[in-house]
Amino acid sequence: MSQWIRSFIKPPPPPSPCFDEPWRSIDWGDKQSALQYVKDYNPPTEGQQIRILLHGPVGAGKSSFINSVNSVLRGRIYTQALAANTATGCFTKEYTTYKIQRGGPEPYYPFVFNDIMGLDPLKGVLVDDVKLALKGHVKNGYKFNPESSLSEDDRFYNSSPNLNDKVHVLVCVVPADTVSGMNDRTVQKIQDIRMEASKLKIPQVAILTKIDVSPEVKKDLKNVYKVKYLKEKMEEFSANVGIPMNCIFPVKNYDSEIDLDNDVDSLILSSLKQIINFGEDGINFHQSV
Repeated sequence: MSQWIRSFIKPPPPPSPCFDEPWRSIDWGDKQSALQYVKDYNPPTEGQQIRILLHGPVGAGKSSFINSVNSVLRGRIYTQALAANTATGCFTKEYTTYKIQRGGPEPYYPFVFNDIMGLDPLKGVLVDDVKLALKGHVKNGYKFNPESSLSEDDRFYNSSPNLNDKVHVLVCVVPADTVSGMNDRTVQKIQDIRMEASKLKIPQVAILTKIDVSPEVKKDLKNVYKVKYLKEKMEEFSANVGIPMNCIFPVKNYDSEIDLDNDVDSLILSSLKQIINFGEDGINFHQSV
């Protein structure tokens, strides 16, 4: 074929970054039902609370996720957990329990979040400390030491944890844009923590943050389950650490916004509803043994 003829042949268009249809459904127009589900939720046993432990790489957005949940449930942008806007170091230093005010006769929601130091390859939280937290042995306010784990003679060691002290659902928070380049040591830490949680019959969930790294999502959040890149990152993370795809949820945290957004709320509530359900499964298991 001559060069003159080739010049008239148009090259095929590049493949679309999106699927024709979303591969997972979400009711974008009805966040109110999911919000009401969370607001009305009560554990099967009076006085019981679901303890949700967040872990993941440094700068993944663990504290921001707590703030985002708080914002959705309070109806305004709210900052309770201090969050950093950089991934250059571990911002969270202490084992901190966050309660969310509920209003009405019950002052707080029956679930709490625990934030921990990030899983830095060299100086992050020790896996042994996370394992102790899963079992309820770590008291609120314990300051993590990357050099040594919590000892039984430490005043922050809980020698007799009750059911409320123990973790009922483990949530791994990971940024979409770092899944492929995640340090092998960090991946190994996540796997080790997941194995311990599995031994303790603690359900596990993953939250994929910073999803607006995708131009299509940045343009319209409703594209989240149509973007091929994000599905590939979820599949890659699932293969790396063993968390099933139906336990991985993409989320857009509130960071620069000053007002709530219905689509952002819908994704947060979708993940929170599943976390609560898994947490109740964790409670039921602990009560049955």
